Amino acid sequence: MFNDFKQDFCLTRAGYLLNHSVGRPLKSTEQVFKGAFFAPWQDSGREPWTQWLGVIEDFTSALSKLFNGQQKDFCPQVNLSSALTKIVMSLERLNREHAVVLMSEIDFPSMGFALKKALPASCEVRFIPKNLDITDPNVWDAHISSDVDLVFVSHAYSNTGQQAPLANIFAIAGDRGCLSLVDVAQSAGIISLDLALLQPDFLIGSSVKWLCGGPGAAYLWINPAILEHCQPKDVGWFSHENPFEFNIHDFRYRHSALRFWGGTPSIAPYAIAAHSIHYFAGLGASLLRKYNQQLIDVVVQEFDSELVSPRDAEKRSGTLVLQFGEQQAQIMAALTNANISVDSRSMGIRISPHIYNDMADIKLLLDVIKANR
Repeated sequence: MFNDFKQDFCLTRAGYLLNHSVGRPLKSTEQVFKGAFFAPWQDSGREPWTQWLGVIEDFTSALSKLFNGQQKDFCPQVNLSSALTKIVMSLERLNREHAVVLMSEIDFPSMGFALKKALPASCEVRFIPKNLDITDPNVWDAHISSDVDLVFVSHAYSNTGQQAPLANIFAIAGDRGCLSLVDVAQSAGIISLDLALLQPDFLIGSSVKWLCGGPGAAYLWINPAILEHCQPKDVGWFSHENPFEFNIHDFRYRHSALRFWGGTPSIAPYAIAAHSIHYFAGLGASLLRKYNQQLIDVVVQEFDSELVSPRDAEKRSGTLVLQFGEQQAQIMAALTNANISVDSRSMGIRISPHIYNDMADIKLLLDVIKANR
């Protein structure tokens, strides 16, 4: 069954296990991109914006299927840092003295950089220490205190392969009057997330990793219950209720998440990503995750003592992290020489099998590691 999916992707060789970084493109992407982006531009004597804006509709439609949310609540963004900055700057609650944002020390650094610069100088970015188990709801319970205004949580943590207990976190945050924002960059497409069920306040994500949609096609989602509390500062004519009104003296926010859109939009990245997201939304994240964890379990059985990621599959993301200590550089060199694509960070070697990987990829990985320990 999964060999059939393998035929859909551009795979130049065996051993590509770097899907936490960049997913492989669909073979059909180039043709779809030409039709959606170049054809309206090249083959018509009229301006192509009507067709191009249809690409954005297709992108947000794909996201609504993937996350079980309403299309109007999604807005395209250039990257996660920009999305996070726009959200923070739009909220009066976070633009007063001594507001508090809670996040983990193991969150992606760019998120911390963006928060610190977007918040007023008197505000605090408070960190859950990196030595605490971020998969434990009790850790979040102990740190989401009554003075926290926003809790920032990564659905999956890139350097540890851990998965956050989102349902618990959102419930705690809601009970304590705290806003919640989830980063799905490392989970979108590989771990199910049902917005209608979980109901965070905000979501930000990208398409480059498990969704195989390339860079530049990020997005944000706003819970409609909080939309009217969001007054974005970084706006443009596509944030306007009527972008084609062309009255410089009159600005009205859109009555949807597109109030965060801004100026003249990019189209090309979303043409690529929309096609890919539709593909994975059609398959369903639960199918991908089941297969991903089957392959990961084979590696875990061989290298249990080197495991950095959780042993409990329910607490794992789609990425497995193994730590080989002083042997790590030697093993990485051997894997590179064998044309196996993984990477190494301070916590260990990161391995991420996708739907187009198979047991042959895993066997090759295991053989090379064992031969070079």
